[in-house]
Amino acid sequence: MSLLALTDAQISTWVASFMLPLFRVGALLTTMPIIGTTLVPKRIKLFLSIAITLAIVPSLPPLPTVNPLDLSGLMLIAEQIIIGALLGFSLQLFFQAFVVAGQIVAIQMGMGFASMVDPANGVNVAVIGQFFTMLVTLLFLSMNGHLVVFEVLTESFTTLPVGGGLLTLHFWEVVGKLGWVLGAALMLVLPAITALLVVNIAFGVMTRAAPQLNIFAIGFPLTLVLGMVILWISLADILNQYQPLATEALQFLRDLAQAK
Repeated sequence: MSLLALTDAQISTWVASFMLPLFRVGALLTTMPIIGTTLVPKRIKLFLSIAITLAIVPSLPPLPTVNPLDLSGLMLIAEQIIIGALLGFSLQLFFQAFVVAGQIVAIQMGMGFASMVDPANGVNVAVIGQFFTMLVTLLFLSMNGHLVVFEVLTESFTTLPVGGGLLTLHFWEVVGKLGWVLGAALMLVLPAITALLVVNIAFGVMTRAAPQLNIFAIGFPLTLVLGMVILWISLADILNQYQPLATEALQFLRDLAQAK
């Protein structure tokens, strides 16, 4: 009975065909929203990375044969980590637009002091910002945005091949997208900000008309209550605001990965 004999070339081919995609998938899952948060244990992220890699490896183009312990192998591993992390970070910008929108409207309505610990990131955020984060998470999952991300990830191995994808990746596009976050956040809460501005102007007129009126005693609770009402009314149109932003964010992810 003969033992199975494996050559170094065969082992290198098997390792490269699995380990290199695993690093790109793992970097994406670690940096992307929802799965990349601290709410998901690291062991679950590892299991998901392995499962997704096993599912997509048969459909991937031929990968270069490298020695994973050689310098060239380590460079390829670093390349996959950078590509996956950049794709995940570009998706984070879309979610952060809603967080910034919540922060802006919370300050305008006087709830900037009402903060809580964000369990996903471990930092203090405004309650309104945390509410917007949960809302966009539910909308993203209900509309299968995560499936689009995995589709783009699979196509990225063809458009950004192992060994040459980092040279064609446009880093400057991600930097230019940072300004889009603030613009998208302002567009989300512009109606609420405008309504709260009218409320503050009305309080200013009341102060000038009746100086004896203690505007600080009644202004803060009224602004808070009216702000909650305005926010509740503006949420009726949140789906129409979410769809174009999500489409633009996912299209940017496709353009970054140069996918079809």
